[in-house]
Amino acid sequence: MAGTLTPDSAVDRLEELYDTATDALRAALARYLAGGPPPSPEERARFVYPELAVTHAPDRAGPRNRRAYAKFSRPGLYATTITQPGFFRRYLLDQLRPLVSEYGATIAVRPSSQEIPYPYVLDGVDELAAGGRSPSELARHFPSPLLALVGDEVADGTFDCLPGGGLPLSLFDAVRVDYSLRRLVHYTGTDWRAAQPWILLTNYHRYVDQFVAWSAGEIEAGRARKLTAPGGLSITREDLDGGIARIATSAWHRFQMPAYHLEREGTAGVTLVNIGVGPSNAKNITDHLAVLRPHCWLMIGHCGGLRQAQEIGDYVLAHAYLRRDHILDALVPPEIPIPALAEIQTALQEACAAVTGATGETLKHRLRTGTVVTNDDRNWELRYTQEARLFNLSRAIAVDMESGTIAAQGYRLRVPYGTLLCVSDKPLHGEIKLPGAANAFYATAVAQHLLVGLDAVERLKRAGGAIHSRKLRSFDEPPFR
Repeated sequence: MAGTLTPDSAVDRLEELYDTATDALRAALARYLAGGPPPSPEERARFVYPELAVTHAPDRAGPRNRRAYAKFSRPGLYATTITQPGFFRRYLLDQLRPLVSEYGATIAVRPSSQEIPYPYVLDGVDELAAGGRSPSELARHFPSPLLALVGDEVADGTFDCLPGGGLPLSLFDAVRVDYSLRRLVHYTGTDWRAAQPWILLTNYHRYVDQFVAWSAGEIEAGRARKLTAPGGLSITREDLDGGIARIATSAWHRFQMPAYHLEREGTAGVTLVNIGVGPSNAKNITDHLAVLRPHCWLMIGHCGGLRQAQEIGDYVLAHAYLRRDHILDALVPPEIPIPALAEIQTALQEACAAVTGATGETLKHRLRTGTVVTNDDRNWELRYTQEARLFNLSRAIAVDMESGTIAAQGYRLRVPYGTLLCVSDKPLHGEIKLPGAANAFYATAVAQHLLVGLDAVERLKRAGGAIHSRKLRSFDEPPFR
């Protein structure tokens, strides 16, 4: 079949091979857990991901385009393994169609040699209790997750080539994707299939309350179909009454980073994730969200204002980051600049003007652009004398614990990113976060801030593929974004 597949037929073939392999693995597991024999070596050889291979052998100069994806850096054979091709169908076609139509690439699909770990086909089943068999026993007979096979070598630029000299087609192979899909369920409390391509990240649960209320209004108005919440809860138009209360009283706190997904037609839906506080959480969740290849993620959280002229409730649009989070230093060293993405900066600024009604000098007073310090020490104030010189040299205007990490992860994993923060205290000027002042701030600022983020998302949707910036491409970038 090499060289004869269209993009659509290639994805059809990926689905066929994947379904055949996972059905065989599930059947063998069910048989073994019921007391039957383990799979034979011949049977186990069928428990493999499908491989997608694309060959670029040009006979003319390549086309010139301004896209940041679906383009070749050089001729050659590019390949990757694929999981869940049905879910990723739209994404796969968006990448394959230009490679075929513009570059004359040929496509082949075949079984790979990469085994599918058995936990990845057990949706909804507790594998630790399945049939009373222990994981170590199951691992003797079935493929099991091996951390040595999961990594980000392609994204981090430490990957050389595939066996046989091939080049990576995408940033993530199937086993890396499956690993993250299961982590998303664990951390967010929601099915990864519910995640939407436009993502807002926040560090306070109060934004969740506003998002749920806003989502209910969108569903009631017919502009959205469904809101999915942690623990299997959802709101649709049919069960809208009492939906907000059901979600508010749910056990969302059992999940480390609860997520809420508002589903619209096509790819227009939006997800809000309360990532909590700190760079470790920020890296953790973005490591896993990245495999879904979202269109962007935006940080909308709180920060400490560092300038005298700022007021509580003012906005900070990050144009640069002083990265004192340390968590990515080995992967993206602090001296590597993290560029601002013009389309996202413009959308955030325009959204702020539209929602607040401020323009001209009034907008400049309410919205300040500049450098945000991201620090891994929540009590950095206690060692301010050690930080003061860097703060001053960077001309920083705000400090938080997540934004620099999220931006660096977007840069590293090629997901467009942006940051709009709201000043909740001014630690250098005597306005610290005390209960009374904080509650007054929360009551008035959170709803507006969320609406600014949502308005920015709507503006970015209209920009289409333009937000997938070429600034994020490396010299030897894989063809798939």
